Amino acid sequence: MADREFMQYDVVIVGAGPAGLSAAIRLKQLSTEQGFDVSVCVVEKGVVVGAHILSGAIMDPRSMNELYPDWKEKGAPLTTPVSEDRFLFLTKTRAYKTPDFMLPGCFKNHGNYVVSLGNVCKWLGEQAEGLGIEIYPGFAAAEVLFNPDGSVKGIATGDMGVGKDGEKTDGYQPGMELHAKYTFFAEGCRGHLGKQLEKHFKLRDGVDPQVYGIGLKELWEIDPAKHQPGLVLHTAGWPLTSDAYGGSFLYHLNDNIVSLGFVVGLGYTNPYLSPYEEFQRYKTHPAIRIFFEGGKRLAYGARAIVAGGLQSLPKLTFPGGCLIGDDAGFLNASRIKGSHAAIKSGMMAAEAAFSALQTGRGHDELSTYPEMFRSSWLYQELHKARNFKPWMSKGLYTGTLMVGIDQVVFRGRAPWTLHHDHADNETLTRKDKATPIQYPKPDNVLTFDRLTDLAVSNVNHEANQPAHLTLLNNKIPIETNLAMYDAPEQRYCPAGVYEIIRDEDGSSPRLQINAQNCVHCKTCDIKDPTQNINWVTPEGGGGPNYPNM
Repeated sequence: MADREFMQYDVVIVGAGPAGLSAAIRLKQLSTEQGFDVSVCVVEKGVVVGAHILSGAIMDPRSMNELYPDWKEKGAPLTTPVSEDRFLFLTKTRAYKTPDFMLPGCFKNHGNYVVSLGNVCKWLGEQAEGLGIEIYPGFAAAEVLFNPDGSVKGIATGDMGVGKDGEKTDGYQPGMELHAKYTFFAEGCRGHLGKQLEKHFKLRDGVDPQVYGIGLKELWEIDPAKHQPGLVLHTAGWPLTSDAYGGSFLYHLNDNIVSLGFVVGLGYTNPYLSPYEEFQRYKTHPAIRIFFEGGKRLAYGARAIVAGGLQSLPKLTFPGGCLIGDDAGFLNASRIKGSHAAIKSGMMAAEAAFSALQTGRGHDELSTYPEMFRSSWLYQELHKARNFKPWMSKGLYTGTLMVGIDQVVFRGRAPWTLHHDHADNETLTRKDKATPIQYPKPDNVLTFDRLTDLAVSNVNHEANQPAHLTLLNNKIPIETNLAMYDAPEQRYCPAGVYEIIRDEDGSSPRLQINAQNCVHCKTCDIKDPTQNINWVTPEGGGGPNYPNM
């Protein structure tokens, strides 16, 4: 576009999460160490660094030790070491603790830390700016730019001040083009531009479909008498049925704060299942509610989780750029950890790009990045975990038994690799063959409805802007999704974005999209059975503003 200004950098990074910030930091570290100047820019759609970051989180410090060996002295917010691991199998009324000797190594967290990943990213952002890295929060990367030879040229941020009708308002400002010799895409799970790049460069040819979960999280302040800093509690079983993959986490941080979360694999089959309602119901279990009686819920949010593992990783590079972090799929589902993998992937991409820049290269493929990955400890870790999600997708009981054999007996070195046969949008059963689920009403003390929880996610979007939740075909929500699956978007969305509205007599159903509510979890983009919903970037700065998540 002729009216867009541009800025030139050596490396542009999309996303100020752990992968993007670590890549930027590593580039500048190498630049300082070797006296070779490299210009780096990071764009972030959240209003501030960390605003859109949501994770459990237990952090393995291995990557942080490599990035900043003196992170403790620098004040990194890894201050709550894990003190105890517990794993419970839940029935509706009982809880059965797994003996420590039967726990696979992936559920043992000695040496790890309970953290707020949002606060870790804020700290990384401060370190990056201290190194001279330019970070632009509140600017959403909306478009990939290409050179005439087909290589990636950079990105363009979205226009500001465009009204719902698509016309420019008085506050209109055109987006900015950011050109680079190499562009790193670190948008997190199901990245908007990463998805386009996978299709454009056929990066998924020859690999398994990616599979996902949805993670829902609340932050609570609990009774000090019930608080145990560093306690890590995971559960499986109730309230999910045995054919649905999922489980919970309950992590005690400092200052009587507890991270409480629930994960549901998005390959579930019952269109009446609501991950949010399952999360609320889970909190009523006698072994869980005891922690929260007398406590106060502080924050809420949700995020899709990439879970396919090694066999679902796309090709990582293309001319002019690469995918890093969860934009590629670097998460160890068996350990329920991705931040250490994201940091490591960002560092490897940075080292590959720095070497290329030193020799005057640009806009070509960083082939040494995937080579470094294949010879790294991260590859070994993901290879060990490669069968976890495929086994668990076969149901709670079969999956648990086989994961135990895979991880305890074979120690992740079984002579087979299982594969993902279907994408998550392909798994729903038709409504006439599914059993409706009746969920209890919330009490607004321990359990809440979605809009009440949403109020503590601080979500906000400029009201007068084009919808960022787009439909490829306006007829499909009613003629297909409602007719065949009873409109599952009403239930899989954790923020009440999608509603079926009818006339007073119950006729004329239509889909209403409450885009203002969107927490950018991307679940709709993943689970919609016809892939008719396409999540695109809203105006920069919109979305949640998570505190300490």
